[in-house]
Amino acid sequence: MRLASAGPGASAVNAAVLVVDDEKIIRDFCTRALGEYRVAQAGNCHEALKAYEKERHDLVLADVMMPGEDGIDLLRRIKEIDPTAAVIIMTGFTHKEVLLKALREGADDFISKPLNLLQLRTAVAKALGRKYLKEELANLKQLDRLKSHFLSLISHKLRTPITAISLFLQNIQRSARENSDEWLCRNVTLAHEETVYLDRMVNDLLIFSQVMEGGRGLDLEACDLNLLISEVLQCSREAQGKPGVETEFNESPLPDMQLDRTKIVFALQQIVENAYKFSYDTGRVVISAAENDGSITITVSDSGIGIPREASEKVFEKFYQVDPDCTGQVRGFGLGLFYAREFVRQHDGTLTIASEPGRGTTVTMMLPAR
Repeated sequence: MRLASAGPGASAVNAAVLVVDDEKIIRDFCTRALGEYRVAQAGNCHEALKAYEKERHDLVLADVMMPGEDGIDLLRRIKEIDPTAAVIIMTGFTHKEVLLKALREGADDFISKPLNLLQLRTAVAKALGRKYLKEELANLKQLDRLKSHFLSLISHKLRTPITAISLFLQNIQRSARENSDEWLCRNVTLAHEETVYLDRMVNDLLIFSQVMEGGRGLDLEACDLNLLISEVLQCSREAQGKPGVETEFNESPLPDMQLDRTKIVFALQQIVENAYKFSYDTGRVVISAAENDGSITITVSDSGIGIPREASEKVFEKFYQVDPDCTGQVRGFGLGLFYAREFVRQHDGTLTIASEPGRGTTVTMMLPAR
């Protein structure tokens, strides 16, 4: 079931509404007013629960005062059956205690008696809209969990054969050198390099699966940003592969900051790796960190190939990759900068990029110094 639109006056396709009131005239009025929905009626809490167990209605519209168990009791019982159920309470009372009790039990909205036709229709449409949006969000979160689990499983499964292939190639490479077979040695070396790259790709997949499972929470701890940047530089695979690119790191005194170390290191890694990846064989990468006006600013500048303006606006999109040579063979997944910016935003910071083709790129990370 899905809403055609989520605003006031929206209609639902086959949405089921259960009207619960001990007065038949009220039940009939609601049934006529909500003609675009499939409306069922119940005269008390017991009848309502039987009807709800028979069919999970999209929304329950319940009066507070009824013989036996009242509308608050019904609200509680329905939320126990389905915590995502949408329940609107109808009441002729404005006692704060009644409203607070209904809110504590998870009421989605209130309608005052005597009923107003427009108020009734608007409240139902809004409650259904919120319910479907929550369900859609829950479905998306479940899909993310399934995707991250799949990525993690694939990554672990690929690790063993890749390791075995790498060992075999190393043995062949050793034998080729001993027998002075240059052709075989050269080709085995190329195959081994590709295996190493494949292993890195699998490792990246594993990291992305962990990132997706990590959710939006932050695991904060005291961090020295200068130290984190130094560690990232020392471990950079792209930097090691470009010995002709000079590295300059301009440190300055910075306060210890409460950061999610894993996420900030991930963001720094993506920025630094890209700086070397898109540099020429010779050039310069400059990293600076400074405190200014209550913010910590980290800049990573390279003298590399640069990025066209239209690409600069897309680099933070999922799966987008800059392809300067138009080969369609850019390595990586195009997820690094997307997650880097998400992690910086979680720290109330910003991540921006400025670039000019042929003149290099500068990425700026700003974090509040608090």
